[in-house]
Amino acid sequence: MNEQTPFVHRNLPRLLLEAREAVMQHTRPSLREHGLSDQQWRVLRVLGEHAAEPGGVETGRVAREALLLGPSLTGVLTRMERDGLITRARCPQDARRTVVRATSAGLELVHTLSQTIEAHYAWMEEQLGKAQLAALYGLLDAVIALEAPEGDGLSEEQCE
Repeated sequence: MNEQTPFVHRNLPRLLLEAREAVMQHTRPSLREHGLSDQQWRVLRVLGEHAAEPGGVETGRVAREALLLGPSLTGVLTRMERDGLITRARCPQDARRTVVRATSAGLELVHTLSQTIEAHYAWMEEQLGKAQLAALYGLLDAVIALEAPEGDGLSEEQCE
């Protein structure tokens, strides 16, 4: 029986995962060298990007930006706190909420790893060309915006 598949388009989720894995092949050795999992790095990167926020980053925001489910984030944060990479505290305005900050050791790790990661991105830009890499970023942003559920721009209260 020679039936045609009903699919017309390529498997976009699989292609995105393959692209992620291809990029991560260059990053993972550096992460492992510093004892970090992919998830721990994503949390540290988020915290590094928001290091100037005086009140820390609410855990819900960390979960969204690091693409981690709440229960997974809890375990990741517990290990990172044990290892001295982050601190957690209750939000003074709402004790039901928890905020997270990178410690100086965590921020130093962000700085160290960012050099390796940025060098890889520079290599990718050299290989693909600045315009193509910018187009890739633009297309990915457009797909994310297209598929984002209505009202996903949740407002965050500041914990200071």
